[in-house]
Amino acid sequence: MFSYYLQLGVRSLRRNPLLTALMVMAIGFGVAASMITYSVFRAVSGNPIPEKSERLFIPQIDSWGPKYNLVGNEPPYALNYVDAMELMRAHKAKRQTMLYPVWMSALPEGGQSMPFTVQGFTAQSDFFAMFDVPFIYGNAWAASDDEQRAAVVVISRKLNDKLFGGANSLGRDITLSGHNYRVVGVTENWNPKPRFFAAWGGTTFGDPSDIYIPISHALDRRIDTAGNNSCRGRIDYGDWNGWLQSNCVWVIPWVQLDSAAEVEQYRQFLEGYAADQQRAGRYGWAPNVRLRNVMQWLDYLQVVPQESSVSLLVALGFFAICLINTIGLLLAKFLRRASEIGVRRALGASRREIYLQYLIEAGAVGLAGGVLGLLLTALGISGVGLLFQPQIARLAHLDLTLVGLTLLVSVFATLVAALYPTWRAAQVQPAWQLKSN
Repeated sequence: MFSYYLQLGVRSLRRNPLLTALMVMAIGFGVAASMITYSVFRAVSGNPIPEKSERLFIPQIDSWGPKYNLVGNEPPYALNYVDAMELMRAHKAKRQTMLYPVWMSALPEGGQSMPFTVQGFTAQSDFFAMFDVPFIYGNAWAASDDEQRAAVVVISRKLNDKLFGGANSLGRDITLSGHNYRVVGVTENWNPKPRFFAAWGGTTFGDPSDIYIPISHALDRRIDTAGNNSCRGRIDYGDWNGWLQSNCVWVIPWVQLDSAAEVEQYRQFLEGYAADQQRAGRYGWAPNVRLRNVMQWLDYLQVVPQESSVSLLVALGFFAICLINTIGLLLAKFLRRASEIGVRRALGASRREIYLQYLIEAGAVGLAGGVLGLLLTALGISGVGLLFQPQIARLAHLDLTLVGLTLLVSVFATLVAALYPTWRAAQVQPAWQLKSN
């Protein structure tokens, strides 16, 4: 019966090509607008590390006091140098890393070409295991390299291709800002979106990092941060050491805590540390700490661009208008066939069969609208740069998931829109139709 009703539906659609075209276009444009904006929203609001996001936490310690704190007495987004070093030395988590972004100039081995700028992060050796960074050659530097402030570097595949033609570069040297660094690892072009580990101090949707160097070595070299540096009160630190002792926050901490018990123990450690600083006279306020996991941190920072949320709501509103128009068109189309329905009912067709016939016909309209929507979505994704920043626009892409979702939404929405017109069609009284005709 399904194939029979499908044939009836196709014949009906072909009898009214203009009306059919209007319905297909309404569904196609509506679903395309929704899927284009959804593809951007999906890219910027997804879980960047779903397998570990509940186990990775960013600790915050109030080093400014109520007078200078953020809204809601929230502590600073990052740590100052003194607090960061104390947390590093305490090492109360299974894995931990302190990091900050850097920009450096790179010169290939032998200095046979012009230097160029590379961007990356200082970190500790745990960084790579914590965030599941994939390697194609080598691995992270050892914990002893952190302690010895070794001049070692992990580079990206992209930089390795540029400097060494993609060959295994382990043990070779590159020059960064006038100093030689030994390559110990080459990563894939790893770049989670959003880039959660540097959502405050770095670029959330930027390009993959080129380099990673030990934070202990970077501090020895007095390599300044290329990210945020936020200070409060009267700041007159004068030189590097003065800056390190100031309340300026710029070091981003991350810890891995694998159980609720570990989370609670680390929270107690943070509160105890803040209480010790208060007793020592360094803080003049009660302990005020936070411990947020990846998704809580991204939500707190409101990482999802406001324009993507607004655009999605506008697109969904436009889709709703298209569906309302489709309801009207289907209602007009179905009720024009009242005499046909009356004859079918008189010949023994049940209301259930009328429902089935007209819903299948509506499903065919939805499928055609979905195909049109796919074409418009593919076209629209190539032009999202007109609405969003380039670094966000390039995240949108048409994959199999989006293809399936487009077709499913189109068919399902059309079937929902067809419920009322189909119900009206099934209420046609065969006796009245036969008498009037």
